[in-house]
Amino acid sequence: MPTDRTSGRALGVAVIGYSFMGKAHSNAWRNVGAFYPDVPRVRQQVLVGRDPAAVKVAADRYGWAESATDWTTVVGRDDIDVVDICTPGHLHAEIALAALAAGKHVLVEKPLANTVAESEAMVAAAGTAAGCSMVGFNYRRVPALALARHLVQEGRIGRVRHVRASYLQDWLVDEEAPMTWRLRRESAGSGVLGDLGSHVVDQLQHVLGEPVVSARGHLRTFVEQRPGGSGPEPVTVDDAAWATLETASGVVASLEVSRMATGRKNGLCLEVFGSTGSLSFDLERLNELGVDDGGGTRRVLVTEADHPYLAAWWPPGHVLGWDHTFTSQAADLLTSIAGGPAPAPSFADGLSVQRVLAAIEDSARQDGCRVDVPDQT
Repeated sequence: MPTDRTSGRALGVAVIGYSFMGKAHSNAWRNVGAFYPDVPRVRQQVLVGRDPAAVKVAADRYGWAESATDWTTVVGRDDIDVVDICTPGHLHAEIALAALAAGKHVLVEKPLANTVAESEAMVAAAGTAAGCSMVGFNYRRVPALALARHLVQEGRIGRVRHVRASYLQDWLVDEEAPMTWRLRRESAGSGVLGDLGSHVVDQLQHVLGEPVVSARGHLRTFVEQRPGGSGPEPVTVDDAAWATLETASGVVASLEVSRMATGRKNGLCLEVFGSTGSLSFDLERLNELGVDDGGGTRRVLVTEADHPYLAAWWPPGHVLGWDHTFTSQAADLLTSIAGGPAPAPSFADGLSVQRVLAAIEDSARQDGCRVDVPDQT
């Protein structure tokens, strides 16, 4: 496989899944070479989905050379080098394991899998596989959040004491909103906890640079059935979740996630309180970071060329959007494939998040009792 932009053929990419995430990832693969000219070249080879007509339309629209409906055939093809998995969670492990066994580089949308056991199998396979593997926590590529991590690791706000973290959406507020795969445990694994909570836990561990070691959690399903194709169907996952988490060094973090938060569209918020300062972030204002490093809180517009990930993009003050994070994510994976730093977040990072989510669920079943997270230190 090529190790730089000028050697050999372009890397053939297959994206499995063509809906919301498939669209976002397709956009990234289409644009990565334009903004990151030093990474290996890619070829948008095939987009895979279950509905032949719909996936063909999507493939044509998003710039793919072809479409297909059988992922089992695609992951073994000689012209496919990178397999990008954007399916519901219950398919992540099966597809990733097959792709790794076929020697492919693998990107898996978050959460890594639906269970700890599946995640552990994926980590084990990745450890012996020839290809690179990465889990798609795209918010690590938000420049403001990357800067927040840098400031914390530099000690700019002193010793971190506690964190408030939330991710709030409102797309399920309407009780007549129809049933989807995200509301069925067998396909989604969990509800908002896995969907949005996984992002929050990854950000906590990444920004702080240390693992969560214990959890106290509560889950709630506010609407217990939704309109389905043949009548009402039971909702078997959580609509909202709350947790108190503690890290290895004793940092206490509060977590709140909901898809029933009226008026919030995509509100990932992070507040980090240290002994000499604090940081604050809201995804709905994703180019800004609130910084208090001893002189009062100021707004930092994170668009300067020396800020994380900005060198590839626009002049100062020309803001980025949500979609840019996926392009930077693709560039990071390609850099690793070319012999750069190991892919991050790794499958092991995804497993770490899954263990925290499992501890929150376990605690909720025990009325909020403390549950230790295994193998996090």
